[in-house]
Amino acid sequence: MEHGFVRLLPSGPGDADVLSLYRDVDRPRPEGRPWVLANFVAGLDGSIALEGRVGSLTSAADQVVFGLLRELADVVMVGAGTVRAERYGPVVLDDAAQARREARGQPPVPPVAVVTRSLQLDLTSRLFADSQTRPLVITVDHVDPDARRAVEEVADVIVAGETVVEPARALAALTERGMQLVTCEGGPSLITLLLGADMLDELCLTVTPLVGGDPLRLVADEPRLPLLRFDLAHAVAGGRDELFLRYVSPRPEHDDG
Repeated sequence: MEHGFVRLLPSGPGDADVLSLYRDVDRPRPEGRPWVLANFVAGLDGSIALEGRVGSLTSAADQVVFGLLRELADVVMVGAGTVRAERYGPVVLDDAAQARREARGQPPVPPVAVVTRSLQLDLTSRLFADSQTRPLVITVDHVDPDARRAVEEVADVIVAGETVVEPARALAALTERGMQLVTCEGGPSLITLLLGADMLDELCLTVTPLVGGDPLRLVADEPRLPLLRFDLAHAVAGGRDELFLRYVSPRPEHDDG
């Protein structure tokens, strides 16, 4: 089987399309905002980076899932720190993926939405210079006016708070743009912000059998989050002895079909 994917939970035919466990599920949009999905890879010690980047934690099989979740997204949301660390560019999808998106009524590729309070962005980077789809920048009202004008030359700016980004306002603005599925790719500060607002609906986590990465975990140390529980929707083995897990929030309106 390609990439060695083996379905563990829920049980089913071994040769079934494992990627359908990500693709062919219900993601009912919560009232007033999109469904928010986060996608991460982590080592056995909980590390989500190696020398500041995902780097060696990822694999070919993980990249298949990564690409699929980008294909499904109406927008890819990411924090400015991750944009800088990972040297983000625009989303790139092959012709087949773009055709599937267009058949679903989506544009060929999703835009990237960068969340930042400071607007400290490299506006000459590929993300802003080479994007097929104009990026979004989600920020606050209290920013340097000159910096905002510069960003507005290359991206659509969404103001989602006075001095801190408010998830509800940010997601409502994306809803107004017709976006129903957000794929969030980190980093920890952004995930913590979404979890603290109870606005993370799904977590797709690849567990890779490595230890010794950076002392950086999925959520930030501050602010301290309340204890939250997610339900396991599926588990798949594959790649280099990796586990591909999909968790959903147990809120009543979530129906995994």
